Amino acid sequence: MESSIAQAIETKHSPIALLWTDEKPAGAMQFLEGKWGCVMWLAAAAAKGRPAVCDAATFGCVGGGVGMGFGDCYKSFPGSEEGFCHFLSSGSEGWAEGPAVAEMVKPFLRGEAYDNFIHGERYIRSPELVKRFLKALPITQIPKRYVVFRPLADIDPKNETPQTVIFFADPDELSALVVLANYSRGDNENVIIPYAAGCQTIGIYPYREAKSDRPRAVVGLTDLSARVCIRKQLGDNLLSFAMPFALFREMETNVEGSFLQRHTWRELLTAKRSEREKEKKR
Repeated sequence: MESSIAQAIETKHSPIALLWTDEKPAGAMQFLEGKWGCVMWLAAAAAKGRPAVCDAATFGCVGGGVGMGFGDCYKSFPGSEEGFCHFLSSGSEGWAEGPAVAEMVKPFLRGEAYDNFIHGERYIRSPELVKRFLKALPITQIPKRYVVFRPLADIDPKNETPQTVIFFADPDELSALVVLANYSRGDNENVIIPYAAGCQTIGIYPYREAKSDRPRAVVGLTDLSARVCIRKQLGDNLLSFAMPFALFREMETNVEGSFLQRHTWRELLTAKRSEREKEKKR
C-alpha cells in the first residue's frame, strides 16, 4: 500500500501499519518470552523494513502489554497494581510492602532499573494520582493473538486492514500531519496528545479513537523512557503520529489540492532536503 501522504511530506522513515492477526509473519522480530523489551523497538524495526510481532507472552514490559491491547497487565507488576503506582511515582520507599517487594525483584534488576524501583520514575507526583491515571487508560483486550507491525508498503489493502497507521515524524512532518488531520473536518481538535507510554499512544489510544464516528489522530513519543529507546533505533527529533485506519484513508484523499502542493510546504521541503544533504556529507 503506497501512501500519498508519505510521498508528499517526504518522510525519512517509512510509515508502518499495526494489525491484529492470528498469523505470525515469517521472519518477524519478536522478544523472547519473559524477557524485557520496549515495544517501540518493534515499531522501529518495521519502519526500517522488518516485520515485528508481539503476543500476550512477548510484549516486553507491562506497559507494553497494556499498550498493545493485552488487557490490564499492571496486575502482574511486582507488588501488583500498587507496586506499579509506587514505581511510576515516588518509589517503594515509604510503602509498607516496599522492602519485601524490592528484595524480591533485586536479583532481576540492575543499576538504573533497580534505582527506579526504589526511588520511583517520578513521572506522576504520587501513587494516588497514578491510580487515577490508570483508571483513565482505555484498557483493551484485542480479539486476536498477535499485534503485528509491518511496513505500510507491504500491506495489500484488498486482503488486510490495519488497525492503525503510524508515522515517525520530525517537527515539520508532524506539523503537516496535524494540519492535514484537520483539513476537511471544519473544526480544529482532531489530534490529541495524551500523557501515556509511547506504546499506548500507538496502540490503545488509536484503538479507542477508531470506535468514534470522527476518529482523531494521536501524537506520541512524549514518553521520556521511550524516547531513550527510540533514539538508538531511528535517531533524534521524532514524535509518533498514529491514525486509526479510517482517518488515514480520509487524510490520504485530502492530499491532492491541499497545502502540501503549495509554496509554503515546498519551501520547508527544500530546506529539509538541504539539511539531509549536509548530513550525508558529514
